Amino acid sequence: NILEDTIYIIRAISGGPSERVGIRGGDRIIRVEGETVAGTGVTTRDVQRLLKGPKGTRVNVSVLRRGMDELLDFSITRDKIPVYSLDASYMVDERIGYVKLARFSHTTINEFVTAVEALKEQGMKDLILDLSGNGGGWLPVAVDLADHFLSGSKEIVSTEGRTASRKYQARKTGLFEEGNLVIMIDRNSASASEIVSGAVQDWDRGVIVGRRSFGKGLVQQPFILSDGSMIRLTVARYYTPTGRLIQKPYEDGYEEYAMDFIHRYNRGELNTSDSIVFPESQRYKTLLMNRTVYGGGGIMPDYFVPVDTSEYSDYYRQLINLGILNQFTLQYVDQHRAEYLQDFPDFESFRDRYQPTPEQLEELIAFAAEEGLEFNEEQWEISREQVEMLFKGYVARDLWDTGSFFEIYNPSNEVYHKAVEILQDPAMIIQKLAKADN
Repeated sequence: NILEDTIYIIRAISGGPSERVGIRGGDRIIRVEGETVAGTGVTTRDVQRLLKGPKGTRVNVSVLRRGMDELLDFSITRDKIPVYSLDASYMVDERIGYVKLARFSHTTINEFVTAVEALKEQGMKDLILDLSGNGGGWLPVAVDLADHFLSGSKEIVSTEGRTASRKYQARKTGLFEEGNLVIMIDRNSASASEIVSGAVQDWDRGVIVGRRSFGKGLVQQPFILSDGSMIRLTVARYYTPTGRLIQKPYEDGYEEYAMDFIHRYNRGELNTSDSIVFPESQRYKTLLMNRTVYGGGGIMPDYFVPVDTSEYSDYYRQLINLGILNQFTLQYVDQHRAEYLQDFPDFESFRDRYQPTPEQLEELIAFAAEEGLEFNEEQWEISREQVEMLFKGYVARDLWDTGSFFEIYNPSNEVYHKAVEILQDPAMIIQKLAKADN
C-alpha cells in the first residue's frame, strides 16, 4: 500500500521472493536501485514499474524498519508471485469447519485439500464453504472442487454451443462426500462458484445459503488476430445438472445486462425473497429429492438471507468507501506493532482478549476529520459496534493474515450466522433436503 507517500509493506506474501530474503510487514521501501522513492508522490503504478521485471533478474531495495536507525538493503530475485485462493480456514466449533475461497486458480484444489485435511484432524464433521464474492476462474478447477463433494459419476456441469456440447462428471472419490455441507453465496459469486453451487444443489448434496448469485455462465474462447491482439468469443453456455442455464439474460442488450443488479435492488430482491418472481418455465426439480429449484440466471439459495443495513450509517459507509478506516489501521498498526505483539503473542490471544479502546476510536474519529469526514455522533452510535469489529479485524489482518480478519468478522455476517445455525440444527437440513412429493 501507499502510506504517506511511501511504499508500505502490509505483509510479505508467504513463499514469495520478498519473504525469502527477510522483508517483513511494516517495512517501508525508501530506495529502489539507489533511487529514492519515498516522499516523491509515488503511485501504485510506479510501484509495479519499479519492482516488476523478468523472472530471475534482481531488484535492489533499501527499507526502513521501525526501531532501526539504518536502512536495510535487500537484493530480491524476481520470481512468479503465488496467487493463492484460500482466504481462511478454521474450526467454528468442535464439529463445524469453515473454508473461504476467493477465486478458482491452479492452486485452489491443493489449498482446499490441505485445509480440509487439517480441519478433519481437528474433528471436523460438517463444512461451510464460503464462495461469497468469489467471481470464479478456471472451469476444470470448479469441476475438480465439485468432485470432492459428489460421489460416483454424477454430472457436475455441461456446456452447450451451436456446434458442440460436453458434459463434465465426477471421476474420483472426493474428500468430503459425506458430512453436512453448506455453501455461502452472494450477488458477486459467479461462474465457477455457480458451477459448484449449482451441482451441489441439483444433487441435494448440501444447502445453499445467502442471496442469488451473479449469473455468469458463458464459455469464451480466445482468438489471436493477425496484429497480435486477441478477442474472446463466446462459444457456449454453462448448464447445471438439472438443465438450468447459469447465465442471466443477455437478450435485451448490454445496458440492461449491466443494470441487472440495480434492477434487483429496486425490486427489493436484496431485502426479501418474496420480491423474486420466477416464471413456471424456470422451475426445475432436483435429481434425488425432487425439490423445486430455480433457473433464469444465477443460483437461488435454499435459505435466503436479506441484506441487513440497520448498522450501516452514512458516516460508516464513508469511513469504509473512502478508505479512511483502512488507512488509519495501517498507520496505527505501524506505530504500535511491537506493543500489539508483546500483549498478544498469537492470534488466538488477540481474538479472545482484544477490544478497541475508547482512546483508539477517538483517534480514528480525529483522523477521519483530518481527511475531511465530519463527525456525526448519532450515526456513529448506530455503527459503533460495526466499526469496532472491522477495526479489530483489520488490525488482525495486518498483524497476521487475511484468515484472521475473517475469523473476527464472520460472527457479524448474517449469511455466516445462518450457515452456522443450519449446521448446528440438523433438523433445518433435513427439512430443506427432504424429498418432495411432486
